Amino acid sequence: MNYWLMKSEPKIYSFDDLKRDRETVWDGVRNYQARNFLRQMQVGDLAFFYHSNIAFPGLVGLVRVVATLADPTQFDPNSRYYEPKSTPECPRWQTVRVEFVETFPLISRETLKQEFSTEELIVLRQGNRLSVMPVVEKVALQILALANSKIAQS
Repeated sequence: MNYWLMKSEPKIYSFDDLKRDRETVWDGVRNYQARNFLRQMQVGDLAFFYHSNIAFPGLVGLVRVVATLADPTQFDPNSRYYEPKSTPECPRWQTVRVEFVETFPLISRETLKQEFSTEELIVLRQGNRLSVMPVVEKVALQILALANSKIAQS
């Protein structure tokens, strides 16, 4: 199993939206590096859900990859993510379907900065715009321990 971090702005799609929906396709990613990370994801992998572009950004929960697939938005001419050169036989953009696993109290960006270096956690790098990035197992286990300690404190 691998670990990942998936970033979304709550006004676009929040963790509460996922909790309500139970599953979602992580569509519309149009960055080649993020796409390559999506291609590496496997069913069963876990991902931390990160809220960005808000007053208090940070990790808010955990999701699990339940399917890998071609991003359906690339085939929809009415989508802003339409890719006319993509075909079902040769898609340019891959994605995953994820399911809600658990919510945990906010682990703020500031807390993450205190606990991890920018080499350990890509999301902390200045100017990082990736919506999907890997998290090494050692760091993932530390994040899960932080989440569990926050749950115990509440």
